[in-house]
Amino acid sequence: MNHFNILTRRAFLDRSFKIGLGVALATLADIPFVMKRALAEGNIGLNGKKVLFIFLRGANDSLNSLIPIVDSAYNSTNRPSILIPKDTSLGYDYTTAGLFDPTQYLDVGGTSRLATSPTFSYSKAISLGNGFAALHPSLKFLAPVYSAGQLALIHRVAYPKQSRSHFDSQNYWENGLPNDNVNKEGVFYRTLIESGLAQTAPLTGVSIQSALPLILRGSAAAMTNLSDPTRYNLFGIPNTTAGNNKTDQFLNGANNYPFPDKKNRALLGLQYQNLSNTLNVFSGIDFTEGNGVNTGNYFKDAQVASGEGTVTDGDAPYYLFPTSNSKNGGYSLHNNDTSKYVVDTGAYSLFTNLKAASLILNQTDAIIAGTEYSGFDTHNVQGSVTGSHANLMRRLGWAMYSLRKYFMIYGKGGTNPMPGAKVGWNDIVVVTLSEFGRTTVENGSAGTDHAEAGAMFVAGGGITGGVYGCSPADTYNGNSVPWATGQTGSMFGVSSRYLQRAIDYRSVLGRVIRNHLGATQNQLNRIIPGYATAGENLQTGGISGVDGVKIAGEIPIV
Repeated sequence: MNHFNILTRRAFLDRSFKIGLGVALATLADIPFVMKRALAEGNIGLNGKKVLFIFLRGANDSLNSLIPIVDSAYNSTNRPSILIPKDTSLGYDYTTAGLFDPTQYLDVGGTSRLATSPTFSYSKAISLGNGFAALHPSLKFLAPVYSAGQLALIHRVAYPKQSRSHFDSQNYWENGLPNDNVNKEGVFYRTLIESGLAQTAPLTGVSIQSALPLILRGSAAAMTNLSDPTRYNLFGIPNTTAGNNKTDQFLNGANNYPFPDKKNRALLGLQYQNLSNTLNVFSGIDFTEGNGVNTGNYFKDAQVASGEGTVTDGDAPYYLFPTSNSKNGGYSLHNNDTSKYVVDTGAYSLFTNLKAASLILNQTDAIIAGTEYSGFDTHNVQGSVTGSHANLMRRLGWAMYSLRKYFMIYGKGGTNPMPGAKVGWNDIVVVTLSEFGRTTVENGSAGTDHAEAGAMFVAGGGITGGVYGCSPADTYNGNSVPWATGQTGSMFGVSSRYLQRAIDYRSVLGRVIRNHLGATQNQLNRIIPGYATAGENLQTGGISGVDGVKIAGEIPIV
């Protein structure tokens, strides 16, 4: 009997018995795989909607990303060497909202205030038009996404009883269970289990990084991780010679021999089969830099206002995914002028991974894909308008810009869709995660230390853009959660040192999982158990029963 292709009678009866006991009704984890999709609620994986996540590892300094520029506590006393200065010609006064003028912030170049050249010389906080918040100048490429109303900038995001341990807090963001280090199932893993597709479809969740992150990890289905998107051989055997192909075929064939029944062997067999099928899917995608990928008509921005001369489709000067010096901004157009780089040269692995994630979502049936990049633990010499944090922000800004342009041009319904394109920009939500924010007051090493609330960036064609959680007028679901200014305000709301939360990160993810991916509320209660916990108030907001802090509940981003 081939245990890699069918369930044993014993396994089927075992799972059927558990269904009769009602065990599976709680998690859907023990229902036979062939019944998963039939019993699943909602539209996850059926409505064509997908998610791309980016984890900012190390804890981003949100106060220098989404800047409360009008708060008097954001000053040179608290941040003497890392402060982002105001543009005095703009008048950020909260009483005169509506100052954002998208014509000031062109895509790349031209004669705008920010983009006198592609060298990113603008050195002031970018007004966001709500009279209170601003962006780091290295995030200037978020401006076209924001001005299109397709970027939600969310501040004061955290969870109750915040940990300031990188390890613990990353666990909580990824498992959706604050202060629970025992559960090792990821929130996106549970989302895909709820779809009913995770054990039967060859590809549902994919990460492109060094190892499978907790957010996609669980025991009932095998998610996919690519450490190198140009290698997709199961055994890591080079496939360029006949001898290696013969070895590969032998090892694959050996896995089809029958084995005696043992606990979970049927599950392992199906996981192996799904992994093999996944690799077959990847074999049809060219992740390399050649053969038209990241060259020619693909992966260039044909609509860049760069000031580099006439730009036509297929011959644009700026690559969406800079993966080498020659593809980095206007470098190769200006006799290898390094001042024309669009991102720093340390960003190439990030954009290689983002390119792979975009290809996977656009060319396969995968529902969720993502990656990470690190460097955000900026204890020392963080920098201000320039420096290490500015480089990280520049990567993030260009990433959001390039992802939007990729799916608008090369996605389904785009201006130049790739063959077989499955999703367009309206079908995608891009979401960032980071384990916590950083201290309000700069430390003695010209950096910042571990703190509490931070910021999330959520983009997509179906997103209701704007600034959330960064205004003295913030009210959501009837809950007034204003940003209090000054030395005793929100920036010092916890232990007189840390920015206090007003929005739970689970409410942001929950809104995306239900309203975008198509989960039912019952499914969401299982995916993020806090939704079903009395007093957590993740949906409607109110006073948290965990720590007594007033929270907004869900914000209307989608």
